[in-house]
Amino acid sequence: MKMLARQILETVLDQGLAEGAHLTAAALAGRLKVSRTPVSQALIRLQEKGVVVREPNRGFFLAASLDRVATLLATEFGVSQTDCLSAAYFQLAEDRLNGALPDEVTEAELRSRYSLSGGQLHTLLHRISDEGWMQKRPGYGWDFSAILTTPGSLLKSYRLRLALEPAALLEPGYHLDPQVIARLRATERRLLNGGIETATPEELHDRGVLFHEALVQASGNAFFIDAVRRVHRLRRLLSYRSMKDRVRYAAHCQQHLDILDLIEAERLSDASAAMSEHLNATIRNMEKIRVLLGPEVTPQPRQAERSIPRRSAPLRGT
Repeated sequence: MKMLARQILETVLDQGLAEGAHLTAAALAGRLKVSRTPVSQALIRLQEKGVVVREPNRGFFLAASLDRVATLLATEFGVSQTDCLSAAYFQLAEDRLNGALPDEVTEAELRSRYSLSGGQLHTLLHRISDEGWMQKRPGYGWDFSAILTTPGSLLKSYRLRLALEPAALLEPGYHLDPQVIARLRATERRLLNGGIETATPEELHDRGVLFHEALVQASGNAFFIDAVRRVHRLRRLLSYRSMKDRVRYAAHCQQHLDILDLIEAERLSDASAAMSEHLNATIRNMEKIRVLLGPEVTPQPRQAERSIPRRSAPLRGT
């Protein structure tokens, strides 16, 4: 019954049904190639979860958004869903960075290539869309956004930050709340106490983003804040790849702590200089690990006759 309930939710995502859509047992039974009785039982199970509602003499209706359906699939109906999606996410990112995926792709191509169900693919695309490096095409397919896809572009993003972030610390009226300082300091110390080795690439990336954006936000200058946030979104993919070498993170954490100490002591000029040195050190490290970032590959435009070959190793969860 649990498997059938999951298949119904995947059908909802596959068809992109809107909240309030009528879920008839006959149509679902035909699609899933089962009888109506188990479908009705699965719908009752989903009613208990609050995903569907039953109206007297009318039947079952979808009572949740597609995002909520995807969340329920990930949390309750996919035993290894998280691991599967994480593997598919990083494989898709690697394929894009290596130039193996064109600028435009269809959901059918992605499902086949990464052996994903409709529900899994919807969850994956929702995450990537939120991160800003894929977007839905009007009516059909998906486009990869203009993202940082080469080592050279990642280094350029750091040089832009080198121009922006130290200057943000010198803005008139700069103030970083003591509670924010305490929270950021605690995060860095957790990493130094073993978290560097155990944190996921997402956690390491997000920790750095939160630190730098918090410091820039304290400037009160919306232009600085918007520019730095845009750069952070665009550099996410290559940032993940650079985390294969974590030796440098202990020094990064200590540099973050030193900058916080200077800000807390209201030595903003010194903090700005320390931020410049911190970003310059990161640029030097990036040059050293350039081989991990991959070649200067530019993804090729899609050709009408081109098909995306399926990956040999399936990623589907059990």
